[in-house]
Amino acid sequence: MTVYTNFIGVDIGKFSFVVSVYGVKAIKEYDNDAVGIKSFIKDYRPYLSKGLCVLETTGGYEMRLVLSLCEAGYSVHRANARKVKHFIRSLGISAKTDKLDSKALALYGYERGARLDCFTPQSSHALALYELVQRRQDLKRLLVAEKNRLKAPRADLVQASCQVMIETITHQIGLISEQINAFIEQDPALKAKKEILKSIPGIGEITANELLVLLPELGTLSRRQIASLAGVAPIANDSGAFKGYRATRYGRADIKPILFLSAMAARNSKSRLKTFYNRLIESGKKKMVALTALMRKIIVIANARLKEFNSAPV
Repeated sequence: MTVYTNFIGVDIGKFSFVVSVYGVKAIKEYDNDAVGIKSFIKDYRPYLSKGLCVLETTGGYEMRLVLSLCEAGYSVHRANARKVKHFIRSLGISAKTDKLDSKALALYGYERGARLDCFTPQSSHALALYELVQRRQDLKRLLVAEKNRLKAPRADLVQASCQVMIETITHQIGLISEQINAFIEQDPALKAKKEILKSIPGIGEITANELLVLLPELGTLSRRQIASLAGVAPIANDSGAFKGYRATRYGRADIKPILFLSAMAARNSKSRLKTFYNRLIESGKKKMVALTALMRKIIVIANARLKEFNSAPV
């Protein structure tokens, strides 16, 4: 077990990030770009060499910093934003500023550092893959919006414009998909993991790519942990004799929609997963409840198979 002597809290924003070190009064702010990250690593190298850097997952704005720190050989923990939020509330802090959040993250690392896992990139192309997958998802949302506009009653010129946009976006999605596939093909481990995921009913090439990039923890966590991280674990709501409805909440952004599409495909396949879904329906479960259970089963199977791959002798 690694013993850390310094704990660095980083509050990430779209354009900048604020840095605090536990036990140190000085707080600094840097631009969230290549130049700012380089300056941060240079200024805080004495703390980073034997320290743990803690930051929240904030819509991907943290990925460039995370991967830069990993590339430099430093320890980084991507904290669950919900857990950090509750931690700050437990301190009785009601005010919210970037400086206060960075100090709270440093304290969070100090108190829980021994139990926090460090982020490990799966590939040397991790940042490029992440940004390409995010860009592809953005374009997919734009494509849906343009298709909806095309269906609405509009002037011919407007419809023609929508058609041009649809063709352009579709072409860009194809190009980005090819780039993603090319990066994964260059990495033997990622390529092997992708084939394993594609062997699971409901998971195709695009879904496998997105799960590998957006959920790099696959194959490293327990079945309960991965279900919770994906946002498909039922949360208990019991107190005394009261047994409340168990619903799924939280989870990493963008993972649930991916698993939902996988579950829909698996439900229509000729596999054991379809049998599992039908058995739940026959027992009286609502369709959405059965689909959620199927989503959870898919991600648990994926996690178990990648765990076997990771533990296999080289």
